[in-house]
Amino acid sequence: MNGAILAAIAYGVLAIVGGMIGYRQAKSHVSLISGVGSGVLLILGGVLQLWGQTWGLWLSAIVTLVLIAVFAMRLAKTRKVMPAGLMLISGTIALAIILESLLGR
Repeated sequence: MNGAILAAIAYGVLAIVGGMIGYRQAKSHVSLISGVGSGVLLILGGVLQLWGQTWGLWLSAIVTLVLIAVFAMRLAKTRKVMPAGLMLISGTIALAIILESLLGR
């Protein structure tokens, strides 16, 4: 398993857990649905890459890019590091690892 697959799956798990925490703390159905939905897509992308489907990492890269944009806007609006800052930083790291694998071939 390469680093890009691990980054996609790890960020997917973080998105799912974050969505569940958002729902538990604020009763936010949007957090739950978006967290679980994007997390499942990220994990799916990593698993597809693991099975030899290169487009799986492209899926993970696109979902990660969208999440980075969402959390950047949320951080600019709320100025709260948790959870927006954490997801922004971890998403940027995950995207860098994924793109390095995709474009470094």
